[in-house]
Amino acid sequence: MKKRHEQKLIILSIGLMIAFSIPISLLFNSEREVFGYPTILIYMFAVWMISIIVSFVIVKRYDE
Repeated sequence: MKKRHEQKLIILSIGLMIAFSIPISLLFNSEREVFGYPTILIYMFAVWMISIIVSFVIVKRYDE
């Protein structure tokens, strides 16, 4: 894998560290619910799923 593709994965990792940090996560900690689930739970699983999809695309597209 080329260095710039590795850099994309590193940037994704840093973005995930920021997205899962306590101050950002607490922004979604409220009494509101989406389809009966707390918003923080929806936020955590949405960020996790998006990160899996993005990393899969990076690895699959640029696997050399």
